[in-house]
Amino acid sequence: MKTSLLPATTLATAFLLAACGQSNAPSPTTAAPAVAEQPTVEPTVQAVDTFLDAIRQHCGRAYVGRIIADQPPPNGDDPFVGKSLIMHVRSCDDAELRIPFHVGEDRSRTWVLTRTQTGLRLKHDHRHEDGSPDATTLYGGDTASAGTTSRQEFPVDAESIALFEAEGRNVSTTNTWAMEIEPGKRFLYELSRPGGRLFQVEFDLTQPIDPPPAPWGAE
Repeated sequence: MKTSLLPATTLATAFLLAACGQSNAPSPTTAAPAVAEQPTVEPTVQAVDTFLDAIRQHCGRAYVGRIIADQPPPNGDDPFVGKSLIMHVRSCDDAELRIPFHVGEDRSRTWVLTRTQTGLRLKHDHRHEDGSPDATTLYGGDTASAGTTSRQEFPVDAESIALFEAEGRNVSTTNTWAMEIEPGKRFLYELSRPGGRLFQVEFDLTQPIDPPPAPWGAE
């Protein structure tokens, strides 16, 4: 009885195909890579909102201040020296705070803080005793950076520069105002400009006083 023998080349080809088939087959023990869960991003309150809320906590209250910096000293009479300095967080709503700043019997000044789409705006509302606007009023600026929860800075805006130039107050065209708040401790109002000008009034928030009369022009 004769046995059929396959050619050597045919056997080699068969072994190659079998090996390829085994190497290409998926391993039953290989698991699909796990997809990492993405962390949930919670919305954060901007620094300006926390800053406003810190001032809003003192709404309705008034506080005594003192000058802690006034450099270089002004020429001639200083309108602040020897006068009582009082801030009154008089009006508060979601978008705007109004803080009259009384200097002795002068009730012409009110700081107006407004929440904008991009940050915070500070304006100075100046009135005459009859309530009419002063020629130099509603000047100030918007925040140019995020600031912090305790300090916000307001570089002078274009509208205020034009106003200062029209009123012959060119020295004020480089103003930057700032406010600081440590709830229950202190509040600071600041004016600075290049060249070394620095004016700061600090208010003691630990000792509220009776609210002063309404500022001139208030309803």
